[in-house]
Amino acid sequence: MPGFTVAIVGRPNVGKSTLFNRLLEQRKAIVDDVSGVTRDRQYGIADWNGKTFNVIDTGGFVARSEDVFEREIRKQVKIAMEEANVLLFMCDVTTGITDLDADVADLLRRSSKPVYLVVNKVDNHERQMEAAEFYGLGFEHVHFLSSMSGSGTGELLDEIAALIPEEDQAGGDEDNIPKIAIIGQPNVGKSSLLNALIGEERNIVSEVAGTTRDTIHTRYRLFQKDFVLIDTAGIRRKAKVHEDLEFYSVIRAIKALDEADVCLLLLDAEKGITAQDLSIFALAARKGKGIVIFVNKWDLVDKETNTARDYEKELRNRIAPFTDVPIVFGAVIEKQRIFKAVETALEVYENRQRKVQTSKLNEVMLKAVETFRPPVVRGTAIKIKYVTQLPTHIPSFAFFANLPDDIKTPYRNYLENKLRENFNFQGVPIRIFFRKK
Repeated sequence: MPGFTVAIVGRPNVGKSTLFNRLLEQRKAIVDDVSGVTRDRQYGIADWNGKTFNVIDTGGFVARSEDVFEREIRKQVKIAMEEANVLLFMCDVTTGITDLDADVADLLRRSSKPVYLVVNKVDNHERQMEAAEFYGLGFEHVHFLSSMSGSGTGELLDEIAALIPEEDQAGGDEDNIPKIAIIGQPNVGKSSLLNALIGEERNIVSEVAGTTRDTIHTRYRLFQKDFVLIDTAGIRRKAKVHEDLEFYSVIRAIKALDEADVCLLLLDAEKGITAQDLSIFALAARKGKGIVIFVNKWDLVDKETNTARDYEKELRNRIAPFTDVPIVFGAVIEKQRIFKAVETALEVYENRQRKVQTSKLNEVMLKAVETFRPPVVRGTAIKIKYVTQLPTHIPSFAFFANLPDDIKTPYRNYLENKLRENFNFQGVPIRIFFRKK
């Protein structure tokens, strides 16, 4: 099931963010690869018992003014009930059951999704006794834990992992057709782009309702191209209240990411790239998806000489370290360069499929190692003897060395840059592993 999503809900200050960080702990080593996106991440990928799933901390999305607190929280709980696969309802043993907790519990009892009641800050015997009152809320799955120390989180993760079906590898006809997801902030022009691409052209073969309830897959055959567009724009607009909710668009984007091969990230030229866009960019990179950035509404920007060049430079600074990403400037409404954006996305799809011959790989990469050798460690020279591409969906390379654990990030980056210089992996995250020879 692509995009199994767990949402953490509850009133403020019960420790949602701490639990969120604790659930993502397993991934720290990998996450730091594309580090430095936003400090206060609201979503990430957790990994437990060989299963990965998305985790969303709704705490990061609540408006800060007191009067709207309760309304906002209810709104988010409702969205999470619709969109997530599992809900973690968090309470705090030190305050007991508050009115707002009881309120949220009322809402959650109507959910058809599994709800896990998580009582936080239960870190001694006395609090264990006090926590018993929470059984009164009537939920079947109750976990007492301390998200600070991590006690009790393992059992919770075991139960969540048990709900995630084993990856179903057998796919249908659509499996080898490129899938492109259109993602970006609300009002950046996602719907307009989709309509511009398929609106007047009636060559659409079929409108397949997506594998998840709410991403629409449109099969597109035109100009000798065949691909599937995954639209997250405004499918099945829910009641008006949800439309402005960034939380909602984030869950949508994450689901679309999970289904896509390549993400077309739309930016508003006048606003530039926001923290939210950067988070989604980093998430796409971590999930190994191809990425193309389309700067929309470029026609509205005052042009000086080199405007595009400066804009692009600034954009690449913001998305570093993964800067080998195509950037297309255009205007959806004017239909300016929208086909260029799709063609670029299809090229990135090809790059993501690229398999490099082992002989060619060794010829190029061993020469690069000769030119710039890894640093000496404790008086021993690190020797890289051989390199091969692994048979994975995401371009991944194994370098065999005598001291694989001593090769540090700067040298890994050097090797990645050399791979990119010699073989076209534009727009595609590359994974590099060091193994013992």
